[in-house]
Amino acid sequence: MMFVPSKIHHSYCQGGGDGVVKEQFGLLCWNVYKKNDTKSAFPSFLSLHYGENADFILLQEAQFGKEKPCMLEGYRYDAAANLETEKSYYGVLTASRIIPTRTKAFLSQEREGVWGTHKSLLLSTYMFEDGTPLLIVNIHAINFRENGAYRREKDRLFSFLSTYEGALVVAGDFNAWNAGRQKKLLETAARLRMKQVPCDQEVKSFLGYPLDFVFYRGLELVSYEVTSTHQLSDHHPIFATFRKQ
Repeated sequence: MMFVPSKIHHSYCQGGGDGVVKEQFGLLCWNVYKKNDTKSAFPSFLSLHYGENADFILLQEAQFGKEKPCMLEGYRYDAAANLETEKSYYGVLTASRIIPTRTKAFLSQEREGVWGTHKSLLLSTYMFEDGTPLLIVNIHAINFRENGAYRREKDRLFSFLSTYEGALVVAGDFNAWNAGRQKKLLETAARLRMKQVPCDQEVKSFLGYPLDFVFYRGLELVSYEVTSTHQLSDHHPIFATFRKQ
């Protein structure tokens, strides 16, 4: 098996939703460092900077409750947990104004060397009005392991996506903090014929290497921005607007 199916896959609808993806849509990607609680500054920050333009919100290190999620009104969400406490789960979370046709949560095969935990991965499929699919992959990559483990996870991701030919967004915190990891990540993206939202110099980096990426295929990049004027996380949110080709 390429990935381990997650036993903790949450779905929750906080409001209505459209059945199809608009020809032009906005997507936010952010390692929010467990600061997405609706009692924090998170909702007002999103409202101020993105308003109604964020059709998709992809979070890494998101916190979500066991009974009710900490999320904004008007979105449905799916989440894959890789950590659990007495009151909360933590992992990747994809919120959308569009109802997905299919979602699937996975865990990495490799485990973190420090805590022995997996990392989480979430695949969500949506439909455009013409019936063609949009696949969105929300990923938080393995971190505290040798480059070999990192390469194996990227190879699994490539193999998993290699048979899919439609519009695609792969985004998240890739923890590509050295030359070997960056090379593997960019090679994998190129093999999938994906382009990169060009924000390397603006997102969080470690040892000079950017950690957060948004890759896409079958879409036109209309605009993008990275917002650093916040105190919510040590990562900066990437917001990109795409148009269907």
